[in-house]
Amino acid sequence: MLQTASFIGFLRTILIILLVWYGVKILMRLFAPYLVRYMSKKMSERFGGQFQQPYEDVKNRPKEGETVIDKMPKQTKSPDKKVGEYIDYEEIE
Repeated sequence: MLQTASFIGFLRTILIILLVWYGVKILMRLFAPYLVRYMSKKMSERFGGQFQQPYEDVKNRPKEGETVIDKMPKQTKSPDKKVGEYIDYEEIE
């Protein structure tokens, strides 16, 4: 059974497409300012954090003449532990 498209069905499809198209355009005009404002706020927070970090490092920098230790020194092995026997080698020519 072969069905053919009717002219009325074609017009209805075109009308639905146009209504959806114009509906999206109207909604974008309403919500675009809010969307742009939200995105610019997020971007300014992200970039502001990157530019703020070097200035905070300058504030937290130690004063001149002040000693700062960044890491703990390594623990040395206690002299009580013997690793092995010490052998003194001589060079032979």
